[in-house]
Amino acid sequence: MWHAPDGHQIRHIDWPDPPAGIAPKGAMLFMAGRGDAYEKYIETFEHWRLQGWRVSAADWRGQGGSGRLGNDKATGHIDDFDLWVADLAAFWGTWAARHSGPRVLAGHSMGGHLTLRAVIDEALSPAPDALILSAPMLDTMPEHLPLPVKRGFASMMARIGDPKRPAWKMSEKPGAKPGLRNTLLTHDEDRYADELWWRESRPELELGPGSWGWVNAAYHSTAKIFTKGALEAVDLPVFVIATNADRLVSPAAIRSAIARLPDVDHLTFGSEARHEILREEDSVRNRALEAIDDFLERKLTG
Repeated sequence: MWHAPDGHQIRHIDWPDPPAGIAPKGAMLFMAGRGDAYEKYIETFEHWRLQGWRVSAADWRGQGGSGRLGNDKATGHIDDFDLWVADLAAFWGTWAARHSGPRVLAGHSMGGHLTLRAVIDEALSPAPDALILSAPMLDTMPEHLPLPVKRGFASMMARIGDPKRPAWKMSEKPGAKPGLRNTLLTHDEDRYADELWWRESRPELELGPGSWGWVNAAYHSTAKIFTKGALEAVDLPVFVIATNADRLVSPAAIRSAIARLPDVDHLTFGSEARHEILREEDSVRNRALEAIDDFLERKLTG
């Protein structure tokens, strides 16, 4: 456990160092998505270890093994994404001091949103040498509703009742049935079953819907990312993997961010990939990992 400046305990992990005989390339910090825990990504950590990276990960405050912020253990709540950005900044500072060479920050879904926010806010010292975003949550469905409309509705819902109450009943998406959860995340049944195994083995990792406070905070943070000039000011190399078939986060918002980032490479899949690209079937996952490896080689270690 790492203690945030206010004393809150944050669970984190340092994956084993690269094996002898593999030239070290640097260090990578991976931040997972909403409702995630880093156990889901250890297969990917091992891939990066064998490429020469020292890999670490941490849970966000209020989920995984880092406690809860809502009224119960099932609802994911936050009042303001600024708290998560501050946690990441403080953790990054202590983590970066332990690692030499290129330092890479990576995030999936909500983790991609927050890592990008931290870079835009210039909250990280030292600045990362590169940023990897996996299906970043830069807006949510439905895409056809303008962000100000969604933000206004979420603000109203957070004000008229307890903002810690769940915003939807189950699954990863409002209205989705629990039995269809895997159809939102991955085509790979074994990797989906792996997540369920971790949740059964470590029940403290399970998290259900987000709160109305979380929804409200998410839309206000999204507005900060898309503020005029914010994305254009990101002065480090960024790699984005995404899928146009995503039904959890907005592909259109990701395309918009890619168009505005000044130093960006990307790989965008179609119907062959669902939201969790790094946990997809090998034909997709391997392409994504190869593209990330090539990006890091060209930008940092080549």
